[in-house]
Amino acid sequence: MRSLWVKLVSAFAGVILLGIVVNSLLINQLTQSQFSQYVTTTGQAWAARLAPSLASYYAQNGTWQGVDQYLGNSSSMMMGGTGETTSPSERMGPSMMGDNGMWNGGMQDWMGSSSMMGDMWGIMDVRLILADNQGKVIADTAQTAVNQQLSANDLQAGIPLQVNSQPVGTLLAVSSTPASNSISANFLNAVQRTTWITGLMTGILGLLLGFFLFRQIVSPIRTVTEAASNIANGKLHQRVPVKSNDEVGTLARTFNQMADSLERDQHLRQSMIADIAHELRTPVTILQANLEGMLDGVLPSSPEEIASLRDEVDLLSRLIADLRLLSLAEAGQLKLEKTMVPARRIVELAIEGFQMQAAEQKVNLVTDVADGLPPVFVDADRMNMVLRNLISNALRYTPENGEIVVHASQKDGEAILNVTDTGRGIAVEDLPYVFDRFYRADKSRSRSSGGSGIGLAIVKQLVEAHGGKVLVKSPVYSNSVQEKGGTCFTIQMPYSDI
Repeated sequence: MRSLWVKLVSAFAGVILLGIVVNSLLINQLTQSQFSQYVTTTGQAWAARLAPSLASYYAQNGTWQGVDQYLGNSSSMMMGGTGETTSPSERMGPSMMGDNGMWNGGMQDWMGSSSMMGDMWGIMDVRLILADNQGKVIADTAQTAVNQQLSANDLQAGIPLQVNSQPVGTLLAVSSTPASNSISANFLNAVQRTTWITGLMTGILGLLLGFFLFRQIVSPIRTVTEAASNIANGKLHQRVPVKSNDEVGTLARTFNQMADSLERDQHLRQSMIADIAHELRTPVTILQANLEGMLDGVLPSSPEEIASLRDEVDLLSRLIADLRLLSLAEAGQLKLEKTMVPARRIVELAIEGFQMQAAEQKVNLVTDVADGLPPVFVDADRMNMVLRNLISNALRYTPENGEIVVHASQKDGEAILNVTDTGRGIAVEDLPYVFDRFYRADKSRSRSSGGSGIGLAIVKQLVEAHGGKVLVKSPVYSNSVQEKGGTCFTIQMPYSDI
């Protein structure tokens, strides 16, 4: 299996190669197009300078006969805009041409031959075509179109030649295909080679930079992969360093958060097993000790002792039932029998069994239900269990002369149930864990004084099974001596789920 680094480098190399090919082809195509346009424009400019000389030739001779040699004459090519003919020796001066001048010797003969004329224009990649007044080709520097008939469209692109305002012919200048050994061909080949070499050098440099950059990207990913493998092998303490704020850094932070969560869950799972064993061991130990005492005759088998044993059995049964209920709720297998129940009725049923206990503890237990609340679609027994757990929890931590308020209202399409007490409250560091199983904010509390430790976990699961959510806030008040305390549990049930 190829590594991610190899895949990235291979893909990057493919992109670079494609870019080199496309870029080189476009540059070469554009260069050839622009060069051809330049040659054509230059040839037309030269042809425009040559046109007056050709018109003068026709005016002097009355015919185009011999004009092919005249096209090669240097004096014609060096014509100015005035139509006057000057020789190269006059243009270049005596220092270049000498006293006798190269022009006065074989150079003039060389320029005068039609074959040399074609070579001269071929070097410049410009082809000159002279047609008479009827469109018949009289002279062609390429020597391929002589005596051919040109169309009217072809003639429109040329320069008309006139004598005494009478048309006598047309001169055309077009670019020709560069010969393999021509200056133009050599120039274009040099541009093409330079383009390819530059592209390859740039590609190699880019690939080298890509090696380094991809290694920088893949290295932290490889670190995360190794850490994940260690996590899978049970080494939950494994963490990875966060060295950036980009996506890779986000991956590292997310991995560390996952590892923290897994380690915390493992700790909670181990604690839960220990807590379950402890919670079950206490009533079982009491039962075992009392039964052994009765069998040995140490303890009397009185109705009072048997009633005490029954209380322990009831407590054990409730704990087992609560654990089963919690496991079903967490697994999403809890069946709810929902009906339309008035909010006031839910509150009244929940507080009925606590009025006497609240009076004995000298705690004021009151209800505050808003008028006109629509009924909610819930499992009445499960919601009664939720409120009873919250009220029981509030009574456990509310001191004498304290108050517990059960409030019902609606807001933003939700039914709101609040259970607020005036106890000492919950520490901020304990708030995130109050709904965990067997979690006690006060570690010194026993099962008898602090409950089984799964009541709030059941509350959370039952509320969420109804499509709602439960929140906790503490502290909720400050008294006259600036002491803070109190806890408020809020249940939010959306009416949209009714």
